[in-house]
Amino acid sequence: MTAAPRKPAAAQAAPAALIGDIGGTNARFALLSDGVVDRMEILHVRDFGRFEDAVRAYLARRQGRNAVTAAALAVAGPVAANRCDLTNSEWVIDGNALRARFGFRSSRVVNDFEALAWSLPGLSGSDLQQIGGGPAQAGAPMAVLGPGTGLGVGLYVPGSGGPAVVPTEGGHATLPATDAREADVIAYLRERHGHVSAERALSGQGLENLYQAVMTLDGVAAPPRDAAGITGAAMDGSCTVAKAALDLFCGFLGGVAGNLALTSGARGGVYIGGGIAPRIASHLAASSFRERFEAKGRMSVYLAPIPTWIILRPDAAFAGLRAIAEQPG
Repeated sequence: MTAAPRKPAAAQAAPAALIGDIGGTNARFALLSDGVVDRMEILHVRDFGRFEDAVRAYLARRQGRNAVTAAALAVAGPVAANRCDLTNSEWVIDGNALRARFGFRSSRVVNDFEALAWSLPGLSGSDLQQIGGGPAQAGAPMAVLGPGTGLGVGLYVPGSGGPAVVPTEGGHATLPATDAREADVIAYLRERHGHVSAERALSGQGLENLYQAVMTLDGVAAPPRDAAGITGAAMDGSCTVAKAALDLFCGFLGGVAGNLALTSGARGGVYIGGGIAPRIASHLAASSFRERFEAKGRMSVYLAPIPTWIILRPDAAFAGLRAIAEQPG
């Protein structure tokens, strides 16, 4: 008797890794499976008391998809021992605790600008908008900084033994002034905050600080506005205070970016990431940003060829997390 043919076993979905870009305002999640990152989903940090609650909610929505066996998370804050207390949120992200709680085989936590720096070599075309400079120098370091909820800074360094990424807390370095107006603004901020870091001006809250500074220093009144309202009113020309604040923002950003290029030797280019720059790309390109980037006295000749780019790709950090996940070992 001939045995009946067996039915083929149902295809098993490939295991997936949870990848996330976690900031002080938004938590962006996706799944990485077979080298492909699926559609990104955004959850609002304020809607969840703990990070674990946001992970549980996201995974519940993905129920029935690929089995999630690992996690790789980019977070907005310093990482130590696979753990981060977010700089601009009360969330604590602990990779080891997540592994135990969700049964992951592995769970890695990295600084968000470490992940973004890993994405830089793969960005091209419509991912970027160039502002000044020439072609990047092949094999040279690349730097990235990004104003958003905070100000992140990272560095990608090629090498004969393979590339390396240096995550930093450069956003908390002291903010420099390049003219009397900026010095007055920094003096105003110092009275209120003590140490004036670059993040005090180059972030969402920083833009609001600059808006308040302009009103106080110039003795003018303007309606209360958050960062989004300030950028909108500046770009549509409806508020001179908002425009002055955004102009200050762009000038400060250029000066800080130029300093980063000098201190890191980033002849491979300086990239502007974060949530704010893509929204103000046209204003940034027409502002004093590039002039301030190059205005370093004798070293302007060194800086002039270095390209600066705005990162337009919204999931660039996910591209970096994919690069991290694909590293051997």
